[in-house]
Amino acid sequence: VQTDAYPTPFPVMPFSAAVKSNGMVYLSGNIGMDPKTNKLVEGDVRDRTRMIMTIITNVLKDSGSHIDNIIKCNVYLKDMQDFGAMNEAYLEFFPDANIRPARTCVQVAGLPLGTDVEIECVAHL
Repeated sequence: VQTDAYPTPFPVMPFSAAVKSNGMVYLSGNIGMDPKTNKLVEGDVRDRTRMIMTIITNVLKDSGSHIDNIIKCNVYLKDMQDFGAMNEAYLEFFPDANIRPARTCVQVAGLPLGTDVEIECVAHL
């Protein structure tokens, strides 16, 4: 999927923003980077989670899908102390408890560009 909704902080990105296959859309991991500036969003994990979810929403739209079609999200946090704040922003994008995707959230040792959160997902078309 070719889209301007996905930030490209490096001259050559060795992956796609998303790939469509067999009625599904597989999104690469997203960090809280503004696609217009290719810089991490300032603030806290809430601000970066909002940016990530906005990017995901836009990439899905450009893929012919929708955020309500997400089946599974994987969330990577640098610090589980950020779990509540991340959830606060994440839930803004999934207000209806009946259509929330399955999700995994794990703590990792590090994330690209030193950010504190990364989210990837799979959706149907």
